[in-house]
Amino acid sequence: MIGHGGESMTGNKEINKEVITGNDFKRMIAGAYDEFSREHERINELNVFPVPDGDTGTNMLRTLGAVARAVSEAQEEGIGSIAKRAADSAIMGARGNSGVILSQIFRGLGRGLAGKHEVHSAELGKAFQYGVLYAYRCVSKPVEGTILTVAKGIAKGAYHAVRSNLPISDILEAAIEAGNVELKRTPDLLPALKAAGVVDAGGQGLIVFLQGCLQGLGGEFASPNVDFEMSYKAAKIMPQVEFEIARPYCTEFMVKDTKVTVAEVRRVLDEMGDSIVIADGGEVLKVHIHTGHPGLVLECAVGWGTLHDIKIDNMADQHRTTLVSEANTKPKVKTAIISVAAGAGLAGIMEGLGAHITISGGQSMNPAVEEFIDAVHSDVAEKYIILPNNSNIILAAAQVKKLLGDRVEIVSTANTPQGLAALVAYDETADFAENVKKMTATIAEVKEASLTMAVRDSKVGEELVKEGSYIGVISGKVKVYGTEMNHTLVDTVKAIVDDTSELVSLYYGSELEETQAQAIAKELAKALPAIEVEVYAGGQPNYYFLISVE
Repeated sequence: MIGHGGESMTGNKEINKEVITGNDFKRMIAGAYDEFSREHERINELNVFPVPDGDTGTNMLRTLGAVARAVSEAQEEGIGSIAKRAADSAIMGARGNSGVILSQIFRGLGRGLAGKHEVHSAELGKAFQYGVLYAYRCVSKPVEGTILTVAKGIAKGAYHAVRSNLPISDILEAAIEAGNVELKRTPDLLPALKAAGVVDAGGQGLIVFLQGCLQGLGGEFASPNVDFEMSYKAAKIMPQVEFEIARPYCTEFMVKDTKVTVAEVRRVLDEMGDSIVIADGGEVLKVHIHTGHPGLVLECAVGWGTLHDIKIDNMADQHRTTLVSEANTKPKVKTAIISVAAGAGLAGIMEGLGAHITISGGQSMNPAVEEFIDAVHSDVAEKYIILPNNSNIILAAAQVKKLLGDRVEIVSTANTPQGLAALVAYDETADFAENVKKMTATIAEVKEASLTMAVRDSKVGEELVKEGSYIGVISGKVKVYGTEMNHTLVDTVKAIVDDTSELVSLYYGSELEETQAQAIAKELAKALPAIEVEVYAGGQPNYYFLISVE
């Protein structure tokens, strides 16, 4: 429980002596997760577009679930140590743009509470302000009317409450009140919100987060035995990890309160093994190495800081039959492509085009930052190019780059057709930087669209599009709608072809049979006799067709 040391007087100014402990912080996180578990679907429903992929609440819930699980298992007692564990877990478990922004709030909290066993209200309030600052900085081009506007309002509310020496419950209430004021303004700042008659979903998520923290602080939350993964963990489709019999121990650990640089750590580890990955998270290093002497590695690492989450796997026991033969025939490549695929069919196509690793993900199923880092740890290459293939995954991919440095580059593909075009542009004989440049240039030339069904009433211009209508989405905007799938598809494709177009590729989703897709493609071919039409099984959910024009 929160300790109250009373209040003292310095001149005429009261100084609040309320003490917040590590257990108080744990309850705040548990309360936030509990509140989110009830409210995330309502947040999802604030999606301004009629497409069936509103997942802001789900992404924030899954990110928060990673934090709640880590904090619930924490053996530390100090609030600074627990906050740092929360920050690390949030960064690795972040999903989608909203989840990444939430993870940066935890990062700021960890920074503001670092080294403290317990804190006063003002210190925790200031740490929340740090969190909002980090959230704002993680977005390269902040847009007003979004989650960041609400975050800024929350920071102002907390600032004034801290200056008034209020207890932490009052600071949180002031932050929520100020955040709600900004949340109500979001429709005036973004026309799309106003047209849909909703507030920003991410901003609403921040309010729910703080409300949950407030309830948890006071012990007002349920404590069910919850699986924090919520059965959401995305499957990965990866090649087998290469295996070196002389260095059979896959050793992973985290170093907190680091006293050395990444360069110093690498110099030591280079003599002890291979497949070395050092993820720099500021005051935390995440280390991965294949070695023959894990005890020696850990003995050296003790001098770098405090060791956590130590994991040693004997790859010989786990993979002796399959991996030894692969290691003899499949050497490490210089560059590997990690591509996000929304369906099994698309994963197969991407692999056929040269993707070395595919990660399951897309609309409504955004992969976590940690899944990309695990992919890099597969050690199939010296360097990696990541293709997010979804605008809501780009920010998570950017966090991977931030953690792993020059070993990773991002080609910011915002959809599947851009990802496929980038794969086609890849040249295995070119160097790393040249490929990134060439692939990035290619995606700007892609003409793409998709066909799905409206999940709510909306407007296209001044016309009402009813829930249940088929809609054609071009460059992220609803441009075409109709009551029949085949006619809507034809109109959508006609909207993006021109006199130079030669080929239309259709990738049909999981809700269509091949015979249905082929029949619709024949109608499209009749409507566009001068253009070739090809059909592929994509297997993606929510979208009947993904469309690419060349």
